[in-house]
Amino acid sequence: MAEQAGVDEPDLDRGIVEAWAARMISNPDRAYRATFYVATIFFLVTTLFPFYWLFVIAVTPRNALSTTGVLTPGGTPRADVELPLIDAALSVPVGIGEINPAAFVEIFQTLPFHRYVFNSFLIATVATVAVLLVGSLAGYVFGRLRFRGRNAMLLLVLVTSFFPPAAFFIPLNRLFNTNVEALRPLISAGSLYNTPYAIFIPLSAIFLPLSIFILMTFYSQIPDGLEDAARVEGTTRLGALFRVIVPLSAPGVATAGVLTFISVYNEYFFSSLMTDGQPDNWAPMLEGILRFQGEFEVLYNLMAAASIVAVLPVAILVVVAQEKIVSGLTTGAVKE
Repeated sequence: MAEQAGVDEPDLDRGIVEAWAARMISNPDRAYRATFYVATIFFLVTTLFPFYWLFVIAVTPRNALSTTGVLTPGGTPRADVELPLIDAALSVPVGIGEINPAAFVEIFQTLPFHRYVFNSFLIATVATVAVLLVGSLAGYVFGRLRFRGRNAMLLLVLVTSFFPPAAFFIPLNRLFNTNVEALRPLISAGSLYNTPYAIFIPLSAIFLPLSIFILMTFYSQIPDGLEDAARVEGTTRLGALFRVIVPLSAPGVATAGVLTFISVYNEYFFSSLMTDGQPDNWAPMLEGILRFQGEFEVLYNLMAAASIVAVLPVAILVVVAQEKIVSGLTTGAVKE
């Protein structure tokens, strides 16, 4: 009876949207693929278009920046195409304008931009190593040891990460600008202002709780038998941590390291306030980009070129460690 009713049922006169919805319901795999492609294209456009826009501005001659189009460099020849249906004209590019890639060389000739990038890269590297070292020890304690007050201490550590960085500036600025006699053998001025210590010490402390949480999650998933076997062979807890647990938790370590490096490398608040903006005094990369903004003129093409050059170290790091990062973000989120 059901088959007979299905045969006798007349075809419905569906609209375009209804017909598309019916096809998607009858073929779910096709709907999933379409959704995946749409989401991927949307993500790529919204993520990569800013870099394309920076590149367009960077290669546009300075005197043609005011004519830069949405997708074409400034100075691109255009022609008006009449649209009779809406009684309007559309300006479309009909060629390629003048391209000036010299901006990527000029940024190093105008000021020592490579020193700004080096400052941010070195400070981010030192901060990442310090965070991973301290975070590994703390993550081992919170993830594998059982003691009274463990949850309260972990909560206290995590709560500090919710405070805005600006809340710590006034006491830190007062502390780092105070001349300490004990520091004079190491630092001639006796204060930490205009030194890398005034930057990576507070930044390491700010990003440490996140790394502790990530590493604690991974370390707690390592079977106790592996650590016990290492200790039977004569190693200490510290040796078991760095010889057994850390290698087995490589995705988590890579995730914590990359997130810390990117955050410190792109940080500007503490870096700009703890230095006077000079490259010899450990001014950050963003300070160098803003140096192309003068009192009477803003060199937008140089700022765009400098932004592209500055993002290259982070882009290379993410490409190299992307497999570990994805594995760390997915595996560490599930407790087995």
